[in-house]
Amino acid sequence: LVFDIQDMGCRFYTYISTMTNCMEAAAKAKVKFIVLDRPNPIGPITEGPSLSIPRSFVAAHDIPVRHGMTVGELAGLINAERKFGADLQVIPCQSGDFPGWFDRGGLPWQNPSPNMRTLAAANLYPGVGLLEFCKVSVGRGTDTPFEILGAPYIDESLLVSQLNQLGLPGITFTPIRFTPSASVFANTECRGVRFQVTDRETFRAVDLGAGLASILTRLYGGKLELEKMITLLGDQETLDGIRNGSSLTDLRSHWKPRIADFEKRRAPFLLYPR
Repeated sequence: LVFDIQDMGCRFYTYISTMTNCMEAAAKAKVKFIVLDRPNPIGPITEGPSLSIPRSFVAAHDIPVRHGMTVGELAGLINAERKFGADLQVIPCQSGDFPGWFDRGGLPWQNPSPNMRTLAAANLYPGVGLLEFCKVSVGRGTDTPFEILGAPYIDESLLVSQLNQLGLPGITFTPIRFTPSASVFANTECRGVRFQVTDRETFRAVDLGAGLASILTRLYGGKLELEKMITLLGDQETLDGIRNGSSLTDLRSHWKPRIADFEKRRAPFLLYPR
């Protein structure tokens, strides 16, 4: 059984869940499982909370929101930690180095799924995508999914002002109005923000997602339906911190020990120098 699918480097992008299920099935059937490795398009950075709620199809394994691994490396980690016993073979990327950002590999971009249309969207996805189950449009039904966010109840100028006060590096915010043709608030004018990453090395998408959720909850109360964020966020303590107005510094402090533990766990399964 051969897995040859482009991942996006984010825990809740479900292709790694598909890989996990296929690998488990291959192990049970005593069929060799081969992973044709692909670049992690958003690089080796790890960030965000590790999974602390029960696994699901949008949370296949105990890893941070942004895991910084390739699918081949993840396959080795998951096969060992879940004790599948799969006859696993990973065909590494030709360069022999960690591929890093997708556009450094010289490969053409092909949408891995209908709403993942650019590398810019992929970079924003681990943050903006966290709010996808909440009562807010993340740009599905527009030309720029995950590069914009809005809702009819938002004051776009106020939101941008509050986002600027977070002092997040590597990103700028522009007020916007848009009308999605599908998904949340389909055919309804939304007011919100356009995101532009100006320095992807310093930008941290999960910080953006947590900051957005905190601001929207503070300004608009229950309209966001923050509790629905738990499925993709994967950590109740982080959700409680967002609801209670914890600073990003405090949230990062909560994430840090488990990220350190994850980086130790993954070390034996890394196939490329970092």
